[in-house]
Amino acid sequence: MKVDILASGSAGNCIALTTAGKTILIDAGIARTKIEKRLLEVGIRPDSIKAIFITHAHGDHTKGLPMANKYGIPVYATVGEWKGISGVNERLQRTLETRYGIYEPTYLGGVTVHPFQTHHDAYEPVGYAIEPDDGPRACVVFDTGKVDDDMLAMMEGSIYIVEANHDRDMVAESSYPDSVKARVLSDLGHLSNEQTATALAELITGRGEQIYLTHLSSSNNLPALAEATVKAALARRGFRAGKHYHLEVIT
Repeated sequence: MKVDILASGSAGNCIALTTAGKTILIDAGIARTKIEKRLLEVGIRPDSIKAIFITHAHGDHTKGLPMANKYGIPVYATVGEWKGISGVNERLQRTLETRYGIYEPTYLGGVTVHPFQTHHDAYEPVGYAIEPDDGPRACVVFDTGKVDDDMLAMMEGSIYIVEANHDRDMVAESSYPDSVKARVLSDLGHLSNEQTATALAELITGRGEQIYLTHLSSSNNLPALAEATVKAALARRGFRAGKHYHLEVIT
């Protein structure tokens, strides 16, 4: 699976995943023209995108959705998140359905996309597990205040694209209003470095997994700190970067 992280952080998030001859986008949180430019830079034609999957309707995840109309790309989101999404032609809107409380997978021919519940102050946010018929399984988790057991079960795979948003001490000492600090640190906020490290320590088995740390706060985190926190947690499991897994911090 080819992973191209086109944007990451509070200014916008967009990931291109190419597998089984198909490219999908997870979120489209930067301007359409920037998505087009960055796709071309990594050798992907914008008109070849098979689908766009939205985690939640906040602007840093949906800003570039006008590209769906331009290229006729189907857009998938939950019932709740469609409440906060506008401007997508009705014929391109696809709703992620549930059965007995579990999201139905979407099969795109050679690759299956499994939505799963996350925890954020949005209507109905989700993460995604992307599973080719033949190839490594990837998961994408943005904007969640916690990782529960159901999420861990869905996240198992070989490629992890997960937020490491903040350092809790930096948030506490920041100039943010108390209400914003409480939001960020809550179960409906964002993952701290420590939370991400704890989740990855549960998931990594030392089979050469690829980890991408994303959605870092520009004011309440440092790339080196996020990296060190995850490496320390995995070292306690006996795993070393470069030998048992590969780690990249996206800024």
